[in-house]
Amino acid sequence: MPDHRPLSIAPMMDWTDRHFRYCFRGISRRVWLYTEMITTGAILHGDRERILAFDPLEKPLSLQLGGDDAQALAQCAAIGAEYGYDEINLNVGCPSDRVQHGNFGACLMATPERVADMIAAMQAQSSVDVTVKCRIGIEGRAEYDHLAEFVNTVSQAGCGRFTVHARIAILSGLSTKANRSVPPLRYADVHRLKKDFPELRIEINGGIRTLDAAREQLQYVDGAMIGRAAYEDSFCFAAADGSFYGDRAEMPTRRQVIEHCQRYLLEEVRRGTRPHAITRHLMGLFHQVPGARTWRRTLSSVPRRSNVDDLFADAMAQIPADILDAGIDAPLVC
Repeated sequence: MPDHRPLSIAPMMDWTDRHFRYCFRGISRRVWLYTEMITTGAILHGDRERILAFDPLEKPLSLQLGGDDAQALAQCAAIGAEYGYDEINLNVGCPSDRVQHGNFGACLMATPERVADMIAAMQAQSSVDVTVKCRIGIEGRAEYDHLAEFVNTVSQAGCGRFTVHARIAILSGLSTKANRSVPPLRYADVHRLKKDFPELRIEINGGIRTLDAAREQLQYVDGAMIGRAAYEDSFCFAAADGSFYGDRAEMPTRRQVIEHCQRYLLEEVRRGTRPHAITRHLMGLFHQVPGARTWRRTLSSVPRRSNVDDLFADAMAQIPADILDAGIDAPLVC
């Protein structure tokens, strides 16, 4: 696994699917991407090829797993490595009711030794690194010392990277959506974690909405993870490869991103994919610039169209050329 990973996009259910990831690669080649969380049952008993297949262009790419059985997780980690994923990530942070009923996600933070057993089993069967995404705590185990105990225990089982959402998870009486904003952010806990475990790679998540905010976090930790802002204003990541990775390749324009996605759209539609499954990931491409409303309205017309050959051309027709062909001016600060 590449050690230098200063910026990533969070795994998000219903969002970071293969269509999002392919389209995003028209904006950034280097930012680390994740699958949605995939349960062990889906991989072991479902349509494995449909669930796990991805285009090589999507890499670097991590497969995020959800489950509570060490041997099932180990099997899935081995399968994921065989499919070519760069990393296997265990979800120990999701607070949803459905995940809790499956006895995995954030509720696993109550049993560090059990998570350690899972990691050890997964690492033994995987040819790529196994990592953890967690919260800073849960109800009843919400203090920094609990977090440090969890990380210490799990790291001894072979986990060298932790992505930590800097909020506790409230597992009763609070929705999944509210858990993303109601518990207060405690960045200092994650910063302290890096000081106390300097040998580990610590990545911070939660409330980070801009590249500048992500870059500020790199003073304290090894990486920053951005969530929903990645699709609300996806084009801001056009500056990421230069700013975070020193990649001096020419930054793409929105027109180039659209051309990248147009080829993909037509190919996928020929295979039977619904156009909306792809176009929904492009709604934020013109965030807060002239023509954004027209762009979204045209993409939303997909269900009423007999074909999509001219969809993007129609959507671009009322957007000024200087916006279509402009990049993002950002310093290279690696």
